[in-house]
Amino acid sequence: MCGIIGYTGYSEARGILLKGLKTLEYRGYDSAGIAVYHPEFKENLVTKYAGRVEKLMEGSGDVKGTCGIGHTRWATHGGVSDENSHPHKFGNVTLVHNGIIENYAAIKNQLGIANKLRSETDSEVVAALIDTYYNGNPKEAIISAVKELSGTFGLAIMFDDIPNEIFAVRNVSPIICCQNADGAYIASDIMAIGEYSEDYFVLPEFSVAHITKDSIEVTDFKGNKVEPKMLKLDWDIKNSGKKGYPFYMEKEIMEQPEVIAKTIDSRMKDGKPDFSGERVDDSIFTECDNITVIACGTAMHAGLIGKFLIEKTCGVPVTVNMASEYMYNDPIINERTLVICVSQSGETIDTLEALKYARRKGARSLSIVNVKGSTIARESENVIYTNAGPEIAVASTKAYTTQVAVFYLITAKMAYLRGKLSDEECAEFIGELAKIPSAVQDVLDRRTDIHRLSNGLLTAEHTFMIGRGLDYPSLLEASLKLKEISYIHSEAFASGELKHGTIALITDQTPVIALVTQGNLMSKQVSNIREVQSRGANVLTFIRRDLKNKDVECSFELPELKDDFMAIPGVVAMQLLAYYVSSDKGLDVDKPRNLAKVVTVE
Repeated sequence: MCGIIGYTGYSEARGILLKGLKTLEYRGYDSAGIAVYHPEFKENLVTKYAGRVEKLMEGSGDVKGTCGIGHTRWATHGGVSDENSHPHKFGNVTLVHNGIIENYAAIKNQLGIANKLRSETDSEVVAALIDTYYNGNPKEAIISAVKELSGTFGLAIMFDDIPNEIFAVRNVSPIICCQNADGAYIASDIMAIGEYSEDYFVLPEFSVAHITKDSIEVTDFKGNKVEPKMLKLDWDIKNSGKKGYPFYMEKEIMEQPEVIAKTIDSRMKDGKPDFSGERVDDSIFTECDNITVIACGTAMHAGLIGKFLIEKTCGVPVTVNMASEYMYNDPIINERTLVICVSQSGETIDTLEALKYARRKGARSLSIVNVKGSTIARESENVIYTNAGPEIAVASTKAYTTQVAVFYLITAKMAYLRGKLSDEECAEFIGELAKIPSAVQDVLDRRTDIHRLSNGLLTAEHTFMIGRGLDYPSLLEASLKLKEISYIHSEAFASGELKHGTIALITDQTPVIALVTQGNLMSKQVSNIREVQSRGANVLTFIRRDLKNKDVECSFELPELKDDFMAIPGVVAMQLLAYYVSSDKGLDVDKPRNLAKVVTVE
């Protein structure tokens, strides 16, 4: 959730650090700070404030030096204040920290430093612990301190008496490293430093990076040199700007036809799904008796679409689990279980820990992620990348639809390998899948119609969404989008459940959004729409073009695809609806309150 940036080199550090922190704002934060080595004073000087990076920019105008670290903080230990902001300095040590130290209170008592601390954070305690061990050898001090820590951490550390050098170490929380002719860079996210080099590596866990202006040297805790695996940035960092759109979210919604097509087309061979480019062995699709999908939030909704498709087409039972609850519910899992983990960032801590648990129990694993070299990608036996490119807005759009696109591919692959789809049926499945990008473009081309419909929700306090079959999990995602960015309470319900209690909440003029894309359930969905209309509800209906009839008024016409392929076009229309409600209310669409893009703490 928090963001780390570090630089040492031949240019002024302040501008590079502040630029990196601005880039990392999308992860969510409530304070920001930098520490830069001052050559005249011969120490690391800290500037930090609660609030936005703009405040830090104003307050750090006289900061000079060519080596520094920066941080955007999301409050966990201690409230939002200048003192609790990072970096933290204790004695000779200055550091920034992502993660949570679970035994910080015991360490604080052990060191007897309670009256010396300036903050309420676990991070300052780590600085004090390293300083206690420091006797001139930074690596020894860092290793000794880290061996005492319980929890997750990504640490960037500077010492007053070692000018222009940075040290880094991590457990779970990512640290990315790269360099060029102007210096060396570290960050918690490739977005912050990708413009400086397309070649980078993820610092291995429990190893120490020693960063100077001309080199990055990595050693393990025994002092052995480590050669980290180099990765190459496969999208243009310059394309991560808004490109004239007022918000990243709108830009990312509009990119969906392209990225969905890329996700599908890059995995086709002879008209059939092919994962050989990612070295995914066919056996994981044929040698499992059941599938468990593990994910959080939006990614979990993609998993629910996957469950629907796989069970219907392949006949394989699928369970979808909230990652945060998975380990604590004694899940039934064995070597015949395929675990599919879904995460945009590949760093979601709940999903990562659930993946590790499942692998310890003997399950085979496949992860669907968007970020190369991410922790979940490395921990998984197999990985499929979604090709969505950088997603900056907190509310996920293109990452979600590309995850769903991957589930379509997995479904076709598994069904074909298991003999559930013949050559002809597989070709028909892929042919319909290939129509999705143009169907999405059809929705986007008529977005002004959705904008007009959104006006009816601007003053709403509560909104309900109803759908049947595949439309229900699509509406779970649609409802989350509306809640996330407009702050309107929204709930999605399987329409048939209305009469079992939910209809009591329907009052005069209550906004109800109905999604109608499933031909085999059309008549039943129309009956449910009539039920809420008879209670005075104001219903907005999004109906597949060929299902329109005189029995129900159509508010927005969705493009025509077969039932099982409507999950993506339907939800894109809902993304636009939520977007326009939020933007027209004057809210910060990209950075909704209390939310972070990447959740790296449990």
